[in-house]
Amino acid sequence: MGTFSRQKFFQELAHGCLLPTAQQGLEQVWQLLVICLLCRLLWMLGLPSYLKHLGTVAGGFYTLYLFFELHMIWVVLLSLLCYLFLFLCRHSTIRGTFLSITVLIYLLINASIFGIQCMFKCCCCHPGSQMVVAMKAISLAFDLDRGVVTSVPSPIEFMGYIYFVGTVIFGPWISFNSYKEALEGRKLSFAWLLKVSVSWVKSQICLVISNCVAPYLFPYFIPVYGDKLLRRWLLAYENTMSFHFSNYFVGYLSETTTSLAGAGFTEEKENLKWDITVSKPLNIEFPRSMVEVVTSWNLPMSRFLHTYVFKSALKFGTFSAIMVTYTASALLHGLSFHLGAVLISLGFITYIEHVLRKRLATIFNACILSRKCQPNCTHQNKKELWVYMINITFSALAVLHLTYLGSVFNSSVDYMEEDEDEITHHTIQKWSELSWTSHWVTFGCWILYRLIL
Repeated sequence: MGTFSRQKFFQELAHGCLLPTAQQGLEQVWQLLVICLLCRLLWMLGLPSYLKHLGTVAGGFYTLYLFFELHMIWVVLLSLLCYLFLFLCRHSTIRGTFLSITVLIYLLINASIFGIQCMFKCCCCHPGSQMVVAMKAISLAFDLDRGVVTSVPSPIEFMGYIYFVGTVIFGPWISFNSYKEALEGRKLSFAWLLKVSVSWVKSQICLVISNCVAPYLFPYFIPVYGDKLLRRWLLAYENTMSFHFSNYFVGYLSETTTSLAGAGFTEEKENLKWDITVSKPLNIEFPRSMVEVVTSWNLPMSRFLHTYVFKSALKFGTFSAIMVTYTASALLHGLSFHLGAVLISLGFITYIEHVLRKRLATIFNACILSRKCQPNCTHQNKKELWVYMINITFSALAVLHLTYLGSVFNSSVDYMEEDEDEITHHTIQKWSELSWTSHWVTFGCWILYRLIL
């Protein structure tokens, strides 16, 4: 919106950013919302299961074409590859591992092809849909190995799960059994409507904050000024905040589409709760630890990685399992340098923070673990002032890490139109401007941990 005085800025804010952002957000997804609702109504008609599957496949195909046009072929090819693998290996007991390797190779090849296309400005398929398809297929393969799913689904069941319109564009990941439960078609209720409405409103608020508040946080909303170094950190915080709220926007929007299409609930006896939660913004913006941040960023994906990656790799040791998990996350996201660098850095940061706080908790017999202790924990020191101060210190370090890592997600850089060399240079430049602070702090925490071990 240019450079204005604070008074002029707030005068221009409403019609220059707020209203256009909200309008564009609705224009881009209103057809998806309508199709999700139609899918929900279809499931309530008591039709045979195969017709319900066909309906959601048709809806998924149509929405994929709406968003990606002919580039949707990459998502279709991935789904066909996954089902062919499951069918051919239907008698195997290690389908999960083999399918994971196959899918990751496909994503890497696909990312390389897109990298070439992007140089010529012809890449427009969002990797999020491929990631969701990959996660669904991998989780189904592991569930088949573990007996959670008893038999390989029919082609129409598999495609219905993969192309479920409520999750095929923005996610989140849901399990095959959750999809089958949703297929039963629960009755419309006020709780369902309230969940859809609240999630939609939250998504639009986050979109507005990401586009219209975060980029202008300093000095328009919070008049903070300072020297060159401080301005760099303030700019980094603006970039980080904008990136965070764009993630919350997608998270709440995915809650909206999933619930609107009839999934995303839990059932206890006869009590149905529409309680799907994708992100927990307060745990991220006011974190207790980086461990809490990474689990609250995307709860369904965190659950997927913990269930199907971390537990499978735990036999190699905790540190190895953590690094394998973050590497798998980077591969699922497409292995772009900035994402890979951030995720691998997060792996070291969260592990070192976890072991350091665990050691300090043992030494001081205090509630200073990465995760909040249960009320009946055995620690003697719980509410002393110094306990609060230690936890606040680690919270401040988490904010520093988030600001530092998020600085590479500059809104002025369109990564889908930049080659990998430029992305690498941009990432290194941003972290160099901040003196590699987060990495040095992490190294210092590791030295402290080794000294007190």
